[in-house]
Amino acid sequence: MMQTTIQISDAALIEAYLQGEQSAIEKLILRHKDRIYTAVFLLVKDRSLADDLFQDTFLKIIHTINEARYSEQGKFLAWALRVAHNLCMDYFRKAQKQIPITTADGEDILALLAPADASMPVSKLEQTQTQQTVHQLIQQLPEEQREVMVMRIYGDLSFKEIAEATGVGINTALGRMRYALLNIRKAMKENQIVLR
Repeated sequence: MMQTTIQISDAALIEAYLQGEQSAIEKLILRHKDRIYTAVFLLVKDRSLADDLFQDTFLKIIHTINEARYSEQGKFLAWALRVAHNLCMDYFRKAQKQIPITTADGEDILALLAPADASMPVSKLEQTQTQQTVHQLIQQLPEEQREVMVMRIYGDLSFKEIAEATGVGINTALGRMRYALLNIRKAMKENQIVLR
């Protein structure tokens, strides 16, 4: 009885592809496309650019596998996320752009911030001002801290996945998130900002 695609490991799909079964690479791409595309889009915030970088990611993955430079260690997704991450960072280095912070559907993440106490009325103007303030604070974070915050909170990646995707240890990823939160709190205190 033949195994279903879900039961076949990533390593087995890669091996099947290397043995000439072209459909194996398609199955591998289908298995991981949503998470990889989401990670790319969360970094670049532009659907057209995300589409291009997503395609480049899989072209690079296929090229690396074809050249027998991929070393299977049971971590295909983490490796693929790192390839995608590196391509995004290369793009930003070339374009010298700052990474905006929005959700996968293009909505500013600050729109997701609701008042802690729903019974406390907040005017639309106050909410907009609060969102703009938090957005500015996030934008002022060092790139590495901002990146971990986006990947963890809005990309829903675990710290292990973030560590693997960014090529750092898990403690470094945790530390970057901790410092991001501390830096935001410090800036709020220094500027006497109170979120409503």
